[in-house]
Amino acid sequence: MDMDGVLVHEDHLIPGADEFLTELQESDTKFVVLTNNSIRTRRDLQARLRRTGLEIPEESIWTSALATATFLANQRPNGTAYVVGESGLTTALHDIGYIITDIEPDYVVLGETRTYSFEAITTAIRLVEKGARFIATNPDATGPSRDGSLPATGSVAALITRATGKEPYYVGKPNALMMRSALRAIGAHSESTLMIGDRMDTDIVSGLEAGLQTILVLTGISTVASMEQFPYRPTKVINSVADLVGKTASPFG
Repeated sequence: MDMDGVLVHEDHLIPGADEFLTELQESDTKFVVLTNNSIRTRRDLQARLRRTGLEIPEESIWTSALATATFLANQRPNGTAYVVGESGLTTALHDIGYIITDIEPDYVVLGETRTYSFEAITTAIRLVEKGARFIATNPDATGPSRDGSLPATGSVAALITRATGKEPYYVGKPNALMMRSALRAIGAHSESTLMIGDRMDTDIVSGLEAGLQTILVLTGISTVASMEQFPYRPTKVINSVADLVGKTASPFG
């Protein structure tokens, strides 16, 4: 399941999310909470969710930073990268044995940061021009804040692409690669797994492309009206995860 818009909204619990997760845990149903945001580590996210009233094990959290690190570990083990991002991304890369450097790195890896530095973006542009492979954690153009939208990874990636002519490879949703890496992280199979999300253009399409059944909740970005604009549909549409309480064993029944 996605995190923001499904379980929490900003730093507030979506009503019923705690009961829903309790039911999953009491029935020993495996689950993983996904986020395209690469800023925080698993431990940071666990603490953030705990403050809202949700107790989720670290191993049940999967981020675009972790998916990116897994991808790079398979592509080029023990490589080097220049990183524009925060601790969630740098920690994930250190954990797979990557060296973070601005001297002839194998990759430029772009993620979210609270304060994008013009100097860091300029360095990224020059390294991509010199041949570093361009990777971005996710294509989200904006992110939410209390004051409105914030530029996110996709917007900054577009800037680097315009300057270099090089498109990044996006690892996070809607790339089904992130979904498959999350499935492997909990030892699950697509045929017996469903995806719960609030966005048609990331959560639902990535679930579909990974072979999962999908549930769209209306507590986040997508609405019934906006859903109709897409050429694909979720398996089911519900108001919120609260509607699944008492039905987690048979959500489509």
